[in-house]
Amino acid sequence: MKLMIDETRCKGCNLCTLVCPYKIFQEGTAPNRRGVVVPVLDRPERCTNCRLQKLYGRVLCGVCQMICPDQAIRWVDEKPYNPEKVVIEY
Repeated sequence: MKLMIDETRCKGCNLCTLVCPYKIFQEGTAPNRRGVVVPVLDRPERCTNCRLQKLYGRVLCGVCQMICPDQAIRWVDEKPYNPEKVVIEY
């Protein structure tokens, strides 16, 4: 699973930055095309919901999604990992 912020729905209230126990959301620095400063994701792999939701088959945290008044935060499925052969030269 991958965490996504829908920039067309987000109004930049930054509630997600306050409630996330893993401090994944950081206040944005640049406004988007609508002039809204959207929060940015800082190492979203720390989110237990992103990493373990498929394994347990349920939402584990989801506080950011619940607090968002605009429903701009959601999880999307990622493409399956394709293993590739790596050659290491010494």
